[in-house]
Amino acid sequence: MTGIKAQIEKLREELRQHEYQYYVLDAPLITDAEYDALLSELVKLEKDYPEFLSMDSPTQRVGGKAMEGLSPVRHRMPLLSLDNAFSWADLLDFDRRIRKIGQPFDYMAELKIDGVSIALVYENGSLVNAATRGDGVVGEDVTLNVRTIRNIPLKLKSDLPRLEVRGEIYLPKNEFVRLNQEREEREERIFANPRNAAAGSLRQLNPGVTAQRSLAAFIYDILYLEGQEIHTQEEALEFLQKQGLPVNNAARCCRNIEEVYEFCRYFEEQRHSLPYDIDGVVIKLNLISPRQQLGQTAKSPRWAVAYKFAAEEKETRLLDIELNVGRTGIIAPTAIMEPVSLAGTTVSRASLHNFDLIKEKDIRIGDLVLLHKAGDIIPEIIKPVIEKRSGKEKEIPVPEVCPACNSRALRIEGEVAYRCDNINCPAQLKESLIFFASRNAMDIDGLGPAVIEQLVEKGLVLNLADLYDLDIDKLTGLERMGVKSAKNLLNAIENSKTRPLHRLVTALGIRHIGAKTARLLTREINNIDELGQLSIEQLTAIPEIGPKMAASLVNFFAEENNLATLERLKEAGVNTQETETAPAKQPLAGRNFVLTGTLKGMTRQEAAEKIEALGGKTSSSVSQKTDYLLLGADPGSKYDKAVQLGVAILEEDEFLKMLREISDDNGTEGV
Repeated sequence: MTGIKAQIEKLREELRQHEYQYYVLDAPLITDAEYDALLSELVKLEKDYPEFLSMDSPTQRVGGKAMEGLSPVRHRMPLLSLDNAFSWADLLDFDRRIRKIGQPFDYMAELKIDGVSIALVYENGSLVNAATRGDGVVGEDVTLNVRTIRNIPLKLKSDLPRLEVRGEIYLPKNEFVRLNQEREEREERIFANPRNAAAGSLRQLNPGVTAQRSLAAFIYDILYLEGQEIHTQEEALEFLQKQGLPVNNAARCCRNIEEVYEFCRYFEEQRHSLPYDIDGVVIKLNLISPRQQLGQTAKSPRWAVAYKFAAEEKETRLLDIELNVGRTGIIAPTAIMEPVSLAGTTVSRASLHNFDLIKEKDIRIGDLVLLHKAGDIIPEIIKPVIEKRSGKEKEIPVPEVCPACNSRALRIEGEVAYRCDNINCPAQLKESLIFFASRNAMDIDGLGPAVIEQLVEKGLVLNLADLYDLDIDKLTGLERMGVKSAKNLLNAIENSKTRPLHRLVTALGIRHIGAKTARLLTREINNIDELGQLSIEQLTAIPEIGPKMAASLVNFFAEENNLATLERLKEAGVNTQETETAPAKQPLAGRNFVLTGTLKGMTRQEAAEKIEALGGKTSSSVSQKTDYLLLGADPGSKYDKAVQLGVAILEEDEFLKMLREISDDNGTEGV
């Protein structure tokens, strides 16, 4: 047992070092696959020897059980805010106040990260508590969420009896862009800036959500250190870094206030090139001993000040609105403006996101608008300058037709977006074809993005049904498409005609209708024509079909272009009747499965279909409602969470045995 424990500790230490190299130093020593292999080895050992499991283990970074609420935490000492300086004159005043207590002092100049303040507590080197600043006296316990932040160590380099530190949690700019793009695609309200996104992510009641947000942190202050003395801020930052905590390396020790101002001016110009948001520079008296003499006000210390950068906002003229259709059919308005220099680049376009936002801000064509860059990246119109209107400005109408194909523009009740429902819309066609041919849909092997790109660009496929008109001559005219490859693709297209109806319904890419819903629908309605004739009321009478799903289906079948495509698919011989029926017995009813890793004998989609055919349900994430985790090779974090929650683990052989036993007992042959 001693040998096993030593092996576990060695693995943990190795993984911690690799986390530090990757997330703090940005200098990885091994590949992601090698890291995952080490982590999987540790997960297995901790599973086999749970008596050695420790909360500071690298395996414990997964988002755990959702919290009912955030508990209050009283800070050891108040977490004060800072007075602001906006000019050289303000910095001189600060310097004069410091000089009143004696000789000139050194200052530490540190970048003011635009994020969320956090206090961390380590006991015996392990992270035991994390709390927001709150009102400075009482914050909120966000320990479970902070444990998911990869560059915050769960274990320090030294087993210090107690260390309390303060830092800033932030969202990197590239992650802010990714997160907002995802939220816009899901028609959720986008975050105004990275700071708001970080705050919202940190205060999630479900740590699993926080884990997906790629937050990071910089630690900048020691609040309490047991058993050691630190004499300067520069020494404090070096100490924190030696403990494996992330420290911003731009910090500089300045001999006088002139050097401080030089530092401020430099980063005011360079801030747009940084991968994170800053809104100023924090200046602190470097020597710690005189700080007590300088004291503090009720809100802020007298030995530190924040030099705030001026917000970069410009006025420009809104010339026009351009409508663009995204890959999911959303019609998005883009502002066309007189070019203006802003945050280091020339800006002439800005997304207006949706027409509700245009109405809410009362933006009109011809307006002078106030412009800034959200997160120093995304051009955004803050508001129109209403007092400068001439009366000639024009209101922006909502779209009635798709700008790409002239089909009607729709808006489903409860959604903010207008969209085009034509599956052959030129703006969506390539994405529609990729999805139509995908494994979970019509499963046309060989019809990948590169081939689809050529088919559309050469005008060979302008409609989904055109796929079934392709021949050997058309295909061999494509780059890297020989006779053998063309024949194989034609065979795959021909084979797709026999897919069951639920695959076709999935392949059509109808809004809100995924593979599970398509299977459920076609068990109740066994041909495409009947499905297209149902009303919203009739559809919502089907179990698990909600109003949004029903409205989406009705709108899809009301679009003439879609009906014409379905007729052509039928003429080409594509199956439009459901041939699969649900087995009379549902032995897996009420059981919830999650799948992870690569299976040997089948795809995960095929395994999911077998589970659902027997009445079971599949989900993409592990929770306390999960009954089984079906485990393949090279599993991801789902396995770690399943172990943590005590979910039953089924390896592929065990799963196949379960299916055989069900088949023998219930006569569900062929499932």
